[in-house]
Amino acid sequence: MAVNAAERSAMDRALRLATRGPRGANPQVGAVILSPDGTVLAEGWHHGAGTPHAEVDALSKLARGDAHGATAVVTLEPCNHTGRTGPCAVALIEAGVTRVVYALDDPGAESGGGAERLRAAGVDVESGEQADAGHALIDGWLTAQRLGRPRITVKWAQSLDGRAAAADGSSQWITGPAGRADVHRRRAEADAIVVGTGTVLSDDPALTARDGDELLPHQPIPVVIGARPTPTEAAVHRHPHSPLFYATHDLQTVTADLHARGIQSVFVEGGPTLASAFIEAGLADRVLAYIAPVLLGGDNLALRDIGVASIDQARRLTIDEWVPLGSDLLAIAHPAAPTDPQNEGAA
Repeated sequence: MAVNAAERSAMDRALRLATRGPRGANPQVGAVILSPDGTVLAEGWHHGAGTPHAEVDALSKLARGDAHGATAVVTLEPCNHTGRTGPCAVALIEAGVTRVVYALDDPGAESGGGAERLRAAGVDVESGEQADAGHALIDGWLTAQRLGRPRITVKWAQSLDGRAAAADGSSQWITGPAGRADVHRRRAEADAIVVGTGTVLSDDPALTARDGDELLPHQPIPVVIGARPTPTEAAVHRHPHSPLFYATHDLQTVTADLHARGIQSVFVEGGPTLASAFIEAGLADRVLAYIAPVLLGGDNLALRDIGVASIDQARRLTIDEWVPLGSDLLAIAHPAAPTDPQNEGAA
């Protein structure tokens, strides 16, 4: 049975509702309950760990029996396990829902399988509706489920000849206003922003996400990595969130701890040393390279040693998008898969 116009509209709404929930250890999920004629009966979203899931939140707004013959439109496959709350698949069956439309399969070994349980109970199930939008919504959570760590974006700004700073170390500003505004928007999409102690000591960054002089509604948690102490007067201490400090260079330990804290997405904005370390460790899921049409020369490269000794060890990337930003150009890329022809010969 094909998805109808009312169900497509309900999925649009469910995706918007999902963003009201917090980003953390659990995915953001939205749900809309439709009557047989396509009228919206109830809406819900997941409010955070330990609270009812989106489907149950929506059902709780209906009187007993009101969901008989209804359709549930959900951004993620209804769960099939008992954790802090019961299985959503069972709640839908017991409420009398006869059709479920969802965007993404639940990848969890324990929580997945809700669709099979629904079908076994005679419920009509349609999956994959607006799957791309559903994936974008919880991309960080999906990565955390698959890898056991946050989804990591490594960003840097460089001149056309690959330099991060001039010979005297000055780097403000390589890119123009449009590029800097884009960086702040992407900071606001992350759960945490990471720099090294070298960047804190040399640049004293605020690590906030701003629109001009105004703070954006969502602020990433500031994270500082390195053994050197951060001065008490550093700007990072005035961040809306208390910063996290890791006196180590073990990135696996850092990312594991961030994952344990429920952080799903990390924006690495340190200098060349930290960016290179994340790439060498194989922890960069996405690269953002802001390229300005200037030439600087000298030794201050945007990347340093990333563990490549010969061309056959090159870390190949697949370009996802080229984005013009005023006079600058943003390259968005991810590591090429070993089977990708672009990655032939890569380590």
